[in-house]
Amino acid sequence: MKVWVPCDAAAVACGADEVAAAIASAAGLRGEEVEIIRNGTRGMIWLEPLVEVERDGVRHGFGPMTPEDVPALFEAGDHPKALGPVEDIPFFAKQTRLTFARCGRTDPLSLADYEAGEGWRGLRRALDLGAEKTVEEVTTSGLRGRGGAGFPTGIKWKTVAGAEDAQKYIVCNADEGDSGSFADRMLMEGDPFCLIEGMAIAGLAVGATKGFIYIRSEYPHAIRTMVAAINAAQSAGIIGDSLMGQGPAFDLEVRVGAGAYICGEETSLLNSLEGKRGMVRAKPPLPALEGAFGKPTVVNNVLSLAAVPWIMTHGGAAYAEFGLGRSRGTIPIQIAGNVKQGGLFETAFGMTLGTLINEIGGGIASGRPFKAVQVGGPLGAYHGPDDFDLRVCYEAFADQGGLVGHAGFVVHDESADMLALARYAMEFCAIESCGKCTPCRIGAVRGMETLDRVAAGDREAIELLHELCEVMEKGSLCAMGGFTPYPVRSAIRLFPQEFSRIEEAAE
Repeated sequence: MKVWVPCDAAAVACGADEVAAAIASAAGLRGEEVEIIRNGTRGMIWLEPLVEVERDGVRHGFGPMTPEDVPALFEAGDHPKALGPVEDIPFFAKQTRLTFARCGRTDPLSLADYEAGEGWRGLRRALDLGAEKTVEEVTTSGLRGRGGAGFPTGIKWKTVAGAEDAQKYIVCNADEGDSGSFADRMLMEGDPFCLIEGMAIAGLAVGATKGFIYIRSEYPHAIRTMVAAINAAQSAGIIGDSLMGQGPAFDLEVRVGAGAYICGEETSLLNSLEGKRGMVRAKPPLPALEGAFGKPTVVNNVLSLAAVPWIMTHGGAAYAEFGLGRSRGTIPIQIAGNVKQGGLFETAFGMTLGTLINEIGGGIASGRPFKAVQVGGPLGAYHGPDDFDLRVCYEAFADQGGLVGHAGFVVHDESADMLALARYAMEFCAIESCGKCTPCRIGAVRGMETLDRVAAGDREAIELLHELCEVMEKGSLCAMGGFTPYPVRSAIRLFPQEFSRIEEAAE
């Protein structure tokens, strides 16, 4: 009997370790041999812990499981938590899994499992093509930064490749701090070799011999998994003094952040990586020319780098066939908040917002009417029911005054207090600002004060708030202060009555 029980942090938080122990205990009591494989999560978080049992070569799911549900796995008849073949579950079957093709299917630290699932094919092809043609393939794919800015990956790589310096670096931004975002963690815990392969290809393409994975300290499971995977890849001769024994040197190291949201911004991350205070750097110079330790550096998000092995295996043109407009490929969407089916859903760019929330997410968990969804983290804009036809891609969201960002979607029902949520955006910025520039450092504090005036019924405060948002958006040194107005303005635009309700009540 072969059984899969996820070791992903979300599954563990839901009791996966206890379920795995119960399976081992039940098998021992019955004298049955059971192979328990700790895989990554499939991303259907509302079903965790999701146990899979192989029957006639097909993996059948059971969940959400508790230790009390385990004995019935060994008994004849239907199990009350039976879900049928896992890959036939509609949430999973509707996906286009490229980046997350192996996640949930394999033992994350098994080199054999990884290789059996197309692992290292992209790196081998890159070694055959050489640096210049590898950059061309990534450029052809249309891959853009999945961390928020959406900058074309191929252009960034070409810039670093053309920089003249004996030492270059690849830095992976795994400081995933946005509310409702967990794709980076899920991939690092469920398919760490994919990230290693993507970084190795990037190193080969631009002439970098060293890579750093900067992981937030709040991700202990991801840190342990990535360190173990790097050690395994080094021992197997895949990275280290040479790539797979035939290419140039490329080695990796994990660096752990100290809990600052601002270190998700690339220049703050680089300062922290160097042992300095995590503060934004002025640009120019760009990190591509003067990045880590003053050397040319590629800084890419986990999902950007993890998309590269598929691109190199199947070709940039094949990847570019997915998507919409200038948003090419797939986007791993993270659905969270007040929905029935929260989890990760990878699909080509272009799905409508309404389809994502009502069909994929299963609608509102509370049963109350939908009110708004915040997209792109705590500094992303809110979108209401009128935006249900909005397609998930960079350009469509930008045209509506929003951003896709890291593709975290946090859903709210009618009970949400939009004035309180707008104030929270300012408070979040005030707490997390690095303090480097005045518009962000002082503006967020003034924003809280102004919203308190609005809540008290001050008519003039709304106009002042709009002026403050303009200063923050145009004057801030980075996106921290520049994006804070997004949730505030969108909340006012969508729900103006909530920003005057106290005043009206007083009248």
